[in-house]
Amino acid sequence: MKRLNRRIFTLFFLLGAVCLIQGCAPLSQEKGGSEGSASEAGTEESVEEKGPKIGVSIYRYDDTFMKLYRSELKQYLEETYHAEVIMRNAGGDQEEQNRQVRQFLSEGCDGIIVNPVEVLAAGGLADACSQAGVPLVFINREPPEAERKRWQENHMAVSCIGTDSRQAGTYQGEIILETPKKGDLNGDGVVSYVMLMGEEGNEDSRYRTEYSIKALEDGGMKTEELFSGNGDWNMDNGKKLVEAALAAYGSRIEVIFCNNDAMANGALEAVEESGRMPGKDICLVGVDALQETVEYIKEGKITGTVLNDHEGQSRTAADTLIEMIGGEEADTRYLVDYIKITMTSTFHNLKGDD
Repeated sequence: MKRLNRRIFTLFFLLGAVCLIQGCAPLSQEKGGSEGSASEAGTEESVEEKGPKIGVSIYRYDDTFMKLYRSELKQYLEETYHAEVIMRNAGGDQEEQNRQVRQFLSEGCDGIIVNPVEVLAAGGLADACSQAGVPLVFINREPPEAERKRWQENHMAVSCIGTDSRQAGTYQGEIILETPKKGDLNGDGVVSYVMLMGEEGNEDSRYRTEYSIKALEDGGMKTEELFSGNGDWNMDNGKKLVEAALAAYGSRIEVIFCNNDAMANGALEAVEESGRMPGKDICLVGVDALQETVEYIKEGKITGTVLNDHEGQSRTAADTLIEMIGGEEADTRYLVDYIKITMTSTFHNLKGDD
């Protein structure tokens, strides 16, 4: 309704302006780069062509990273493609997300973007959209390789935009290796660590966990896991897990690996409240490069993070969907690189940073 009101206001404004200049001569309209005039009174005036109607379903609105992602996605679609964006919160419920996608299709959306609650549900969503002839892009959570291969074999207008979480984990391990003591703060030859994981069974959690430790070991360090737990990407859960780890292992903990920055920020609170000195007698690393976490890095409290480029991902998702709406073929998968962020990194590469 607001979109319609704006068009009506603009139309009357232009009409009034032309009447003042030309004495209410017939109004000329410009559309698609060509000019045309209404030769008779009552001839219907052309109006600006609408952009595509896009439905977006996000797995959970309270996910800190997805707040940034969906905001950038909506703004980019509206400003670049003049799209009408319908944004919905699935609330962590796959059945609710399925219902939202069905509603997008019934409302005549030209394209759909889904941040899946469960990646194994991707096949059903892809089939529903393909049967309706509506392009679909999955974001942030990547469907299995076998499913992506099926899209290709069946020439389905479906794609996914994501990142290689093995790269994120590797960068976390490298950040620790780049510290003066390579994570071995007590000098016993072993990096004793705590691991805060995201959701159980999530591919991002698995790879970030596995490859962070692999990078340390490939760099010549011995490792010892003291404590691990699933914090479900949540700051409060991250804090509680680290409180439990500190109560059990105290000063033995040298490094806390966190699968995302929200949990790293919670971990920092727990460490400070315990009397430890983050950045000096304990190292913390995260993933996402949330602004708050970046500030902690500048203060020397968090050792580093890995930029999960929500801007690059959201724009790639939007561009890919628009191309498919226009009838172009797209790859089934596009990856956006992570970037290491530490005290020595070029912070000016981060949006909005001084």
